[in-house]
Amino acid sequence: MATYSSGYSSDTKSSSTSSPRSEKTVMNGSLPVKSQTSFINGTSFTLDQKYLPLKHIGSGAYGTVCAAIDMELDAKVAIKKISNAFDDVSDATRAIREIKLLQNLQHENVCGMRELLYSYPCVDEIYIVMPHMSSDLKKIIFSSNILTDAHIQYIAYQILRGLKYLHSAKIVHRDIKPSNILINENCDLKICDFGLARVMTDNGDDDAKLTEYVVTRWYRAPEIMVATRTYDEKIDVWSLGCILAE
Repeated sequence: MATYSSGYSSDTKSSSTSSPRSEKTVMNGSLPVKSQTSFINGTSFTLDQKYLPLKHIGSGAYGTVCAAIDMELDAKVAIKKISNAFDDVSDATRAIREIKLLQNLQHENVCGMRELLYSYPCVDEIYIVMPHMSSDLKKIIFSSNILTDAHIQYIAYQILRGLKYLHSAKIVHRDIKPSNILINENCDLKICDFGLARVMTDNGDDDAKLTEYVVTRWYRAPEIMVATRTYDEKIDVWSLGCILAE
């Protein structure tokens, strides 16, 4: 594997260990790539050799995310690993829905997908490569940093831009909350996590029936609180209002 020399410190790299051989073939589209396995916080990442994993970013019910370097582009990325993606029908549906949406989203305030890697011939590991952002709005809100009116206005403006883009494509995010708003040092942000998103049509939902189980409790719109299944993109705007109040 090529040695990466940049401004990133060696203590950051020390959170991962690598092995030059992988028992699984990793595919990028229909083409196999040279891969290696690294362990980040106890989780294995079998990736294209051009990616150098750095550290664990976060974990959730649907995956584990690590920060990495794309050594070909000399750029930092975030890589989300979805393990056993097709063991459970609901998890598989969520993963496929998110991938389909990310492939087609291109907006500076929406977190799109740079690349998709998967294990082969047994597709039990999926890796979604995305732009790296240094933090999220939840961490900022609960930090000691003071947000000025100018900060709040700029954050709200960018979220509204992202939502306008999504809603113009008839996409309802359905889980707008601070932890799904990624942000960097320049206060630039991206809306992420499209596992609960739906594409709406004139006749209703495009790919599944609408459910009441959407949006983290504190950001739910009134129409969802009364258990209705007749809602639209306005629920995302309500969630933004809750974020502003917070």
